[in-house]
Amino acid sequence: MEVVRALNESELPHVSSVTVAEFERYRGEARYFRVAEASDGEFAGFLIGFGPGADYDSVNYLWFAERYERFLYVDRIVVSETARGLGIGRKFYADVADHARDHAPIVTCEVNLQPPNEASHRFHANLGFCEVGRQETDGGKKQVSLLAWDLTETHASA
Repeated sequence: MEVVRALNESELPHVSSVTVAEFERYRGEARYFRVAEASDGEFAGFLIGFGPGADYDSVNYLWFAERYERFLYVDRIVVSETARGLGIGRKFYADVADHARDHAPIVTCEVNLQPPNEASHRFHANLGFCEVGRQETDGGKKQVSLLAWDLTETHASA
């Protein structure tokens, strides 16, 4: 989990800081927790997703839980700088879609508007995510775009 935490911390403020103990708890609570290696064997990234009823108090997760009965919330996807452009993010989302399609036809996530994360916005829009809301977090220090990807749509594919 140290390598997962180190990669996570390298991407602040686009993701929130998480301790190793929290990552261990997430691994037990998450419906989806995967790591990826690049072709050279180096650690390349991870994706964590929670389903309905998870013991998880993220304000963004809770926003979706109040509005969707069946969903998979992508809490975070992080791909190392050296592995970007290799298709790892798309592979993660293709796997998430396969995993979620039968029991959670909506995949949700949030992307920062403030501070901006334009690369993530483009990436998620290209996959088929649409904005379904916005909210401020961290006492107004952050604003996020709340996104949903409807897997029942015929165009929904990573």
